[in-house]
Amino acid sequence: MLKRILQSNKKSVLCDNERENIVHDENQYLHLIQDILKEGIMENGRNGYAKTIFGSAMHFSLDNQTIPLLTTKKVAWKTCLKELLWFIKGNTDNILLKNQNVTIWDGNGSREFLDQRGLFHLREDDLGPVYGHQWRHFNAPYTSCEADYTGQGIDQLNDIITQLKNPDTRNSRRLVMSAWNPCQLNEMALPPCHVLVQFNVINGDQLACSLYQRSGDVGLGVPFNIASYSFLTHLIAYHCGLKATEFIYYLGNCHIYDDHLLSLTDQLKNKPFPFPKIKIICPVKQNIDDYVIEDIDIMNYESHGKIKMEMRK
Repeated sequence: MLKRILQSNKKSVLCDNERENIVHDENQYLHLIQDILKEGIMENGRNGYAKTIFGSAMHFSLDNQTIPLLTTKKVAWKTCLKELLWFIKGNTDNILLKNQNVTIWDGNGSREFLDQRGLFHLREDDLGPVYGHQWRHFNAPYTSCEADYTGQGIDQLNDIITQLKNPDTRNSRRLVMSAWNPCQLNEMALPPCHVLVQFNVINGDQLACSLYQRSGDVGLGVPFNIASYSFLTHLIAYHCGLKATEFIYYLGNCHIYDDHLLSLTDQLKNKPFPFPKIKIICPVKQNIDDYVIEDIDIMNYESHGKIKMEMRK
């Protein structure tokens, strides 16, 4: 445990030039893989065997429009961004993702999986009150993914944006959004893994984001989560007239599934490239859910190739 703390904090004592030349932010992710391979305990969990540790932290700079898309393997960033925009709109219908060739929720939206969860009343691909519902309509009674929830529940995301746009409230320590709602967990196809996000403004205009995630699939999920919440931070900063500065990522249960071990061992052989840049190429829009994927440009993304791993339901 002490070693993991030292690794995650190592970059905080380095000056900016040393960070760039000696410590690539992606090395934190590679160190996490190494740590799990060396110190992890093989546990038999809900969806199979996984080598596991508990507790990790990573800090990713977002300065100068940096977007931390991992480079030691190719990250499907458009898929990640489409899912994020789906969350932002409050959507819970997997068909909307399928129509964009996004398949990451297919296993959890199948008739078989929903029935295993006791969600017989939901049609196939209705995921229940998952992330988007909680972000935009927290605890509103859920009937179906096709219902109109306008004005129902708590719009956590919009409340945060309203405070960030106001110079008198943007430095609040209460800019928190929760996807973990115990009242509705049993109505969800999958209880949320990334459960609590907090935004913080320093120096008047620099926006940082901190995420706590209860469960992290280090091979497949964690690279997406790093990208997704970094995208979210950049988008909110742009929308509110701020500058994105940092994404801080806290993980509880960190695990590598047994059939991912060899793939991640191979990934460790790859040397990181510089992270790409993000540019939002549209005028500021009226609402946060008005942005579309065509509004976002990723520049100079260089990476190693794809690493194939099967996703666990």
